[in-house]
Amino acid sequence: MSYDYDLFVIGAGSGGLAASKRAASYGAKVAIAERDLVGGTCVIRGCVPKKLMVYASKFAHYYEDAVGYGWSEVQPSFDWQKLVTRVDNEVKRLSKLHISLLEKAGVELIPGDASLLDPHTIKVGDRKVTADKILIAVGGEAIKPDIPGAKEYTITSREIFLLPEQPKRFAAIGAGYIAVEFSCIMNALGSEVTQFIRGDRFLRGFDEEIRSNVQDAMIQHGINVVPNSYVPKIEKVSDGLEVTYLDKEKNTESKIIVDAVLFAIGRAPNLAFLGLENTNVEIVQCEDNQSLPNLHGYTTNCAIKVDEYSRTTEANIFAVGDCTNRINLTPVAINEGRAFADTEFGDNPRVFSHETVASAVFSQPEAATVGLNESEAKEKYGDAIKIYRARFRPMYHSFTGKDEKVLVKLVVDSNTDKVLGAHIVGENAAEIIQGVAIALKMGATKKDFDATVGIHPSTAEEFVTLR
Repeated sequence: MSYDYDLFVIGAGSGGLAASKRAASYGAKVAIAERDLVGGTCVIRGCVPKKLMVYASKFAHYYEDAVGYGWSEVQPSFDWQKLVTRVDNEVKRLSKLHISLLEKAGVELIPGDASLLDPHTIKVGDRKVTADKILIAVGGEAIKPDIPGAKEYTITSREIFLLPEQPKRFAAIGAGYIAVEFSCIMNALGSEVTQFIRGDRFLRGFDEEIRSNVQDAMIQHGINVVPNSYVPKIEKVSDGLEVTYLDKEKNTESKIIVDAVLFAIGRAPNLAFLGLENTNVEIVQCEDNQSLPNLHGYTTNCAIKVDEYSRTTEANIFAVGDCTNRINLTPVAINEGRAFADTEFGDNPRVFSHETVASAVFSQPEAATVGLNESEAKEKYGDAIKIYRARFRPMYHSFTGKDEKVLVKLVVDSNTDKVLGAHIVGENAAEIIQGVAIALKMGATKKDFDATVGIHPSTAEEFVTLR
């Protein structure tokens, strides 16, 4: 049978862009549909604009720290509107750049919502096209809970970059890295920040010492972290937004008034209106799906079922990225997309490994990790696990007067001497862990780390001097 395209990609985010360009490089006729700006979550409303705001927020610390090094004290002022305008302009520039790269690769961009009419037919607006293979790369979207005031008065990570004014009083609801990062950003920019979390600690899934070190430092920096709390409603009052919250341990109710409320409680795959019901693509439900809010009729932790080759349960339909809910990181989506294209169009069948993937939290202090955390390692290897750690004040703060601490930690299997995990909290943690991740990916042992000469004086050298 003849088709309009060899490959049709739904979603021009990180995974879809990578897959479409790689497939086109093999000679495939490719089209990609996108209803939003080209670039996806990362470029438009995620890691890129977020990191720019992280950079902006750090200058407040630099002004303070400089005094200890002999610089005269200054009274800086901050222009929120200038920052968000420049961030928005950069996002649009990058989106246009991705469009030009698609054109250069020979990929046809079709703007609009795409939905499946059958396993080989896609409708985009009033246009119908056919494709031999279809790749779903629609990503995810931030969710809000079904409580009074959430829909009308709160924002998500999508809207925070476009606020016309800086909220002087800011509340973040959530315990994941997005809530943590924006709490730190807004705090450093001068807002009064409160963060509500359901448990004792945030950043679930990270090493316990990362969790405690980051949280304790944020509290020390002036962020009001409210643990074991639940927000049942948000109301608009004369002088802002009134947030009602419950202390689950004390069983008490309290209220605060803020100017903006960020919900960062999770993200849901963008599976609505795709027409999946017209195919045999299977949707899987993860554990505890009943306790999470719904988005467009799907629970937040539902995802497209795929195998290691990103194949769905429909023979010619594939899926990559956040809509598969494997590891929701931009570089992972990119590598999944390229592996799919190599396998299906490049005569190079290969599987992308989801093991030993490094990640970072751009909090203040920054945190980064690769491999197993201590509890995961002990669960898998038991008493064979040996921990090496160092916690100290970095040289940078010798003259600042601040009681900042760095944590460096290795998790080692004493039977094989293999390093199973590496964790760090401190300045430039992400830059440091990237190099360490190469060592772990190659199966480095503690002896390999010990045999490596450190760069002195640096924080990174601690990874090769731990005893």
